Amino acid sequence: MFRRTVFGLPTASLVSLGLAAGPALAEPPAPPSTATARSELAALTVAAPHSMDGYARDNFDIWSTQPDGCTTRQDVLARDGKNIQDQSNSCQPAGGSWYSAYDDTTVTVVAQATIDHMVPLAEAWRSGADTWTAAQRKAFGNDLKDPQLLIASQSSNSAKSDSGPADWKPTNHVFWCTYAKDYTHIKSIWKLTTTDDEKTALSSMIDTCTN
Repeated sequence: MFRRTVFGLPTASLVSLGLAAGPALAEPPAPPSTATARSELAALTVAAPHSMDGYARDNFDIWSTQPDGCTTRQDVLARDGKNIQDQSNSCQPAGGSWYSAYDDTTVTVVAQATIDHMVPLAEAWRSGADTWTAAQRKAFGNDLKDPQLLIASQSSNSAKSDSGPADWKPTNHVFWCTYAKDYTHIKSIWKLTTTDDEKTALSSMIDTCTN
């Protein structure tokens, strides 16, 4: 298996330079503290959603090749999997298990371990990504440094689709705290806007946090 030992710049620098975000981490990024999440949520700009004209997932160049020679999806599978079975001279795991926090299930078939964008690409588009450069969108779509990419079962990924927390919440209520913190953090660091309904939904889920 390829060793992922890539080092990169902070996300803010990467966005300003128009480079892909990195590096790949050994573990998923930890969520911010509850106090930080509340502060970031309060600071989000409330605005009407932008038009979806021109939107396409291809605009974000997802699952692009990282500097380690593996795709973003393969790096997430390696980072978040347990008991990974490697393939010789390949980034793609032969087997393992992957936990889907959205619905508290474990996936044991590689092809069924989908990778979800915490803030959906369509939601990013209607909250500011429509004005970004192609390089900035690529960095967002392949962001391994921040809590933007996570394992999801096929059913939970399909149920969530392009919805934000105003229209969809994880069936695993225990994950609501982390989901709201991470979602808010992504919107904050990428300077994306929110709506009153989304802000209310995020606030109610952050209220479930115990620390």
